[in-house]
Amino acid sequence: MFSFLRDSDEIPQNNPKLKAHAVKVFKMTCESAVQLREKGEVVVKETSLKYLGSVHLKNGVVDPHFQVVKEALVTTLKAAIGDEKWSHELEGAWAHAYDQLAAAIQLEIKQEAAAAVAA
Repeated sequence: MFSFLRDSDEIPQNNPKLKAHAVKVFKMTCESAVQLREKGEVVVKETSLKYLGSVHLKNGVVDPHFQVVKEALVTTLKAAIGDEKWSHELEGAWAHAYDQLAAAIQLEIKQEAAAAVAA
């Protein structure tokens, strides 16, 4: 699923590129949650969105991959926060923030793919 893991014999949890990707996903999801709370929508800078769309398209990312990453994010957050503080409301908020971010990236991937076909 991750292009940077394809030729690696390393345990995925020890891969610095996977860790860097996880941090980016977490930070962008946090930013999405803040935007949802403050503005009611997620807005990703056009340059960032273009970059994310082209990189994900180039690396063959498809819609189901986003679901896998969301499940990993929510599971990791639940483990870090702990069962006593975790709630369905908290899970729903994180999932919604991620879904909004993923939808923006997925739309950009589709637009990039359509532009490549048209060219």
